[in-house]
Amino acid sequence: MSLPQLLSDPIIGIDLGTTNSLVAFSDAAGPRVLCNEAGERMIASAVRYSNGAAVAVGCDARRSAAEYPAETVLSSKRLMGRSYDEARARTGGEVSQLCAGARGLAAIRAGGATLLPQEVAAVILRELRRIAEVQLGVSVRRAVITVPAYFDDGQRQATRDAARLAGLDAVRIVNEPTAAALAYGIGARGRSETIAVYDFGGGTFDISILQVIPDGGSGDGDLFRVLSTAGDTHLGGDDIDELLARHIARDGARELESVADEPTRALRDRAESTKITLSLRESVDIEFETSDGTRNACSVTRATFDGLIRPLVQRTIDACARAMRDGGSPAIDRVVMVGGSTRIPLVRQLVSEFFALEPYTAVDPDLVVALGAAVQASVLRGDRRDVLLLDVIPLSLGIETVGGAVAKLLMRNAMIPARATELFSTSVDNQTSVRLQVVQGEREMACDCRSLATFELRGLPAMPAGIPQVEVAFLVDANGVLQVSAVERRSGCRASVQVVPSYGLTVEEIERIEAESLVHARSDMHHHRVVDLAVNCALDIKWIEEALAKTRSELSEPYVTKVEALLAQLREFVGAARATPHEVDADAFFAAKDLLDRASMHLHETSIARSLREMSIPTKESIP
Repeated sequence: MSLPQLLSDPIIGIDLGTTNSLVAFSDAAGPRVLCNEAGERMIASAVRYSNGAAVAVGCDARRSAAEYPAETVLSSKRLMGRSYDEARARTGGEVSQLCAGARGLAAIRAGGATLLPQEVAAVILRELRRIAEVQLGVSVRRAVITVPAYFDDGQRQATRDAARLAGLDAVRIVNEPTAAALAYGIGARGRSETIAVYDFGGGTFDISILQVIPDGGSGDGDLFRVLSTAGDTHLGGDDIDELLARHIARDGARELESVADEPTRALRDRAESTKITLSLRESVDIEFETSDGTRNACSVTRATFDGLIRPLVQRTIDACARAMRDGGSPAIDRVVMVGGSTRIPLVRQLVSEFFALEPYTAVDPDLVVALGAAVQASVLRGDRRDVLLLDVIPLSLGIETVGGAVAKLLMRNAMIPARATELFSTSVDNQTSVRLQVVQGEREMACDCRSLATFELRGLPAMPAGIPQVEVAFLVDANGVLQVSAVERRSGCRASVQVVPSYGLTVEEIERIEAESLVHARSDMHHHRVVDLAVNCALDIKWIEEALAKTRSELSEPYVTKVEALLAQLREFVGAARATPHEVDADAFFAAKDLLDRASMHLHETSIARSLREMSIPTKESIP
């Protein structure tokens, strides 16, 4: 397939991560991660809001999180598809931005807006889509999106909802470890292998045991078969950062009480940088500054760090043991490490000890999931036919029966696409309707499982209890989305439901949000432009003020007066942009910036000339 044909309707691969997100594309040269204009491949999963609107997304939002903690949303993926009560229980009530949304959903309060996690994810996906369109030079409307293997149906549906809000058709939802296996499997055909994919990312942990079966010359491609999965949707690098941040605060507070009052985001940022450094060094010195300007320092050693995080890492090893048992305890040929947290030496050590193998890290663990998603996208488009993907159901699916028990129709780790049917009957004479509650989980009672959907089969003929024959069918498609149907065999009465999980968005809400995005498109673009101008102009003002302070004596008074007047004008625009961006005349703002840029050229030339004159280069005669 030629490149123009390939780009006529591309399918991109997206790793929608808790901490960072990436977009990739595969062509004749293989998969690659696409960069934004700043050359960044990893886009922070962060959005900053102001006056109810998103004003920064990605790394810009992440860098300003400490300055705008109440306006910046981070790690929202952890709340995807969750109810408020469930999210609060999982976070221990420590997420200050967490609030109850419509129908008891977990929502986030930030910058004057109350947002569902799907809406935040949509902003990130929209930015990834924009990056892809800029890099590929064509419109993009289809994507393969990855999710943690342990994401349940509610979380997967929430991901699809977010894609729709971003103007993307999620043609496939793929487990992150499976996507990683696709990337690592490129060029590794020719022999059967059993692979353990250990995925320790920013917000989630997954372990998948996969079998790679070569095509044997059939032309159908290698078969990637998932034998088992396990994991924790609330365990990742963010938890390590939080644990280390608390330790740093306690350690510093022994001599410096006000350290504990340091902004939470700033402290977590410091903990994250410390964690990264400790992966390369044995100790890190950390300096603190109090509100009155006093400075103090403490030190964190790798031994201390290892002691802190060992219980968290051990939880991942326990999950590995469960996955191995579920998969039949196969002999593992290769251990694939995925996710930034796998760079931690203790993680690699414990994984190596558990599997008795040196972990394989040939591909950048931060990029491998996105690359695998791009490979799957090329398969779906028909550009590649050398791989075939089979996946599994992470948790059992069933319905509630009389007395609150669960009848499981599809068992955990069943291969998908999957279908199962079972006959049920009524428990009351002359019952003319049957209420079916679909649940997910491994417990035996419905009250201990997760409710996915409830629907009714109506119009049954009045018959004695036990006579009606209600056939219930479960179908999980290739995207891991569940469809349930019921039919009464004697009467032919039917009912079905496309499961939109209880914690997902309704079609009406999606359409409302889409409509609002169209209504506000013009104002949103204006706001974006004004914010970009404000950021750029703030830097221009700083540089010009510094140059002016250094060279004022060499410049004519009329010229200095002119530059200062233009500076004052631009400062007013910047101030207005930060206070009331929707009221700023963007064209006038740009014109003011352009005037100052042109006027300051002489200033910068003078400053450069002065710097050259001040350079002291010793001559041959002056060397003693």
